Amino acid sequence: MNAKPTILVVDDIPDNIDLLCAVLEDDYRTKIAVNGERALKIANGESKPDLILLDVMMPGMSGYDVCKALKANPATRDIPIIFVTAMSETVDEQLGLSLGAADYITKPISAPIVQARIKTQLSMKRVHDFLRDQNNFLETEIEKRTREIVALQDVTIHTMASLAETRDSETGNHIRRTAHYVKTLAEKLRTNPRFSAFLTDKNIELLFKSAPLHDIGKVGIPDRILLKPGRFEGNEFEIMKTHTTLGRDAIRQAERELGLEVDFLKFAKEIAYGHQEKWDGSGYPEGLSGDDIPISARLMAVADVYDALISRRVYKPSMSHEAAVAIIAEGRGKHFDPDMVDAFMELQQDFIDIAKRYADSDHDMEKNREKIERFTG
Repeated sequence: MNAKPTILVVDDIPDNIDLLCAVLEDDYRTKIAVNGERALKIANGESKPDLILLDVMMPGMSGYDVCKALKANPATRDIPIIFVTAMSETVDEQLGLSLGAADYITKPISAPIVQARIKTQLSMKRVHDFLRDQNNFLETEIEKRTREIVALQDVTIHTMASLAETRDSETGNHIRRTAHYVKTLAEKLRTNPRFSAFLTDKNIELLFKSAPLHDIGKVGIPDRILLKPGRFEGNEFEIMKTHTTLGRDAIRQAERELGLEVDFLKFAKEIAYGHQEKWDGSGYPEGLSGDDIPISARLMAVADVYDALISRRVYKPSMSHEAAVAIIAEGRGKHFDPDMVDAFMELQQDFIDIAKRYADSDHDMEKNREKIERFTG
């Protein structure tokens, strides 16, 4: 059986209290406060009343003051308040209702009216509480589903990037480094008028997550070319260049199988397809130039080239940071977006720190050496 609702009766006159309690005794539990201070203490207790009957004229805090305090407190503002008072002027009632009271009853009271008003307000409170609980539930569910979607996106990208890593001669740390380079560069450029509208918090996070897929297309390159330790010959480089198109098309195919275009993969497609384009139009696959190259791809171009230069491979030694910086600077306005190179020059220590944090180990290099030897004989 459901417990009876609790009514807090606030009045400094014992006869008024007795009368109201007699009206309420059959249907409600009652609590009593003879002044405003005591009323606030009870209302803020662990067992809050479901409704408050509040007198206006009391020593100390007036009923109006009590109402203001209750409505100002998030813990008590949803408790319905009905003023029960001898102050019968219209202006008094208007004031009480303007302070947030649900109803206003003048003395002398009529028992049926008091009961009817209380019943109405409690019914409205139940509806309000139900809707609030439903909204809270829906918000919780939305947050949960959002977390699940984000986790699914992360797992999808991680799985696809890991697949590329198993075939490539580069290490998983290259993937991590370039993702952090892209994010650091994007955060630096977000105040640049050319990029500020694009480089929002959301887009920067998506760029960070998408960056590991820049070489996903290499899974489609034959091992004899992908893992070749020396220079390419004949049409080998032309075949290698197709990894940009293969990467974009692989993501597109995944979207077609899902039956929709996935927003979070938009940058992944741009980066996979366009990170070998050059500012002066001499890159591939389309020979795009300047601002026709997506911002995401331009960011990755700087990150990818820098990391390729400073990283040692089984077929080449690493280059010093200073030498890599000189090559990036030389490519300003040729290979790279000039503003991105300028930002990179200011971020050199950040790039050094990222490179150190995710440095390749001797174990990583040994695994790559074994991989190349396995496929090249």
